Amino acid sequence: MILTMVMCFALTISVAVSIGLSAIVGIQVSNVNMLISVKEMFSSINKFPLAAIPFFILAGNIMETGGISRRLVEFAKSIVGGVQGGLPMTCVLTCMIFAAVSGSSVATTFAIGAILIPALIKHGYPTPYAAALQATSAELGVIIPPSIPMILYGVSAEVSIGELFIAGFGPGLLIGFALMLFVYVYCRIKGWGKNDGDGRLSFGKATWQAGWALLMPVIILGGIYGGIFTPTEASAVAVFYALIVGMLIYREIKIADLYKILKKSVISSAVIMFIIANAGLFAFLITRAGVPDAIGQYLKEVLQSPAIFLLGVNAALFIIGMFIETSAAIIVLAPILAPVAMHFGIDPVHFGLIMVVNLALGMITPPFGVNLFAACTVARISLDRIIPHLLPFVCVILFCLMLITYIPGISLTLRDLVYK
Repeated sequence: MILTMVMCFALTISVAVSIGLSAIVGIQVSNVNMLISVKEMFSSINKFPLAAIPFFILAGNIMETGGISRRLVEFAKSIVGGVQGGLPMTCVLTCMIFAAVSGSSVATTFAIGAILIPALIKHGYPTPYAAALQATSAELGVIIPPSIPMILYGVSAEVSIGELFIAGFGPGLLIGFALMLFVYVYCRIKGWGKNDGDGRLSFGKATWQAGWALLMPVIILGGIYGGIFTPTEASAVAVFYALIVGMLIYREIKIADLYKILKKSVISSAVIMFIIANAGLFAFLITRAGVPDAIGQYLKEVLQSPAIFLLGVNAALFIIGMFIETSAAIIVLAPILAPVAMHFGIDPVHFGLIMVVNLALGMITPPFGVNLFAACTVARISLDRIIPHLLPFVCVILFCLMLITYIPGISLTLRDLVYK
């Protein structure tokens, strides 16, 4: 099965089809009834929390079309845009705010990148740098809650999604502020961004214009943690609120725009759901073959301490994230690795954040970094040009990942205050 999947990747067959074909090979070799594939694929997506995925994707697309994204950019620029390197810092801060609603890094890349990549280029930043910055900043879309990968981990590892969400704030803020500090220093060294403050609105005016947009994450996150609605229900609330603001308050969404918004959202949701369905069948077969137990037993024998186990897992996940889509990797690996982590006394919520942050790195590492492809599409450049500018950002996030891995309090302090 693994050999088939690797061969399919080498032939540039899509991730979902590669996983599905390898699962079919496993069925044929093990003489399992082919009908089991239908049952397991349906069971994989027949879970209520997964309903949040299409709704968060739709909310992100509505925000992009309805002017919410643009106003969030102006608000972020009013805070940090007045210093040298302020525009790249604005990119990071806007993605942090947008992440508190969208749940998707790709949606964040397109929604914010369509505004900020041209603005960065206009202010004299190299196009590859602008694309690399946007791809990296958008990674915060799956780390700061709500987060689609966190929902998938919670479902796969049977961990509270609410606890995962609130634990995500610490790592998300750490990575966000680390990126802002890095781009500030980097721009001063390079001499970029001396005129970044041109056209910046005052804080009061920007806040007034973005008031309805800023209220959105307050309603979503406040409703989740206040017990008013579940994370899944919050996704539907996000769609409804974005639609009301975009159509009736900002009046930038017309009836004719709804078809394009819905079509784009349906395609994106179908791709993710198809991956989940195939990955579910794959996970069923490897579990049936006893692979998770064998791997768990092997890791227990070879990796004698929690610190070494976490180091080994991080190294493995970093490599896996380069080749396998984040959602598929979480669905396949979370049921395998989470029990082993618990055996070593590692909190499953903390381990979930380690998995999500590490696999989020895969979104900005070749050859299958989805954020890179999205940013290159917006910037209209080839992937090879972005790599040299991308490496420093990867190093910053790797440093943050090590802190998150070995200082559990970054993830668990806020969780413990709320839930304990």
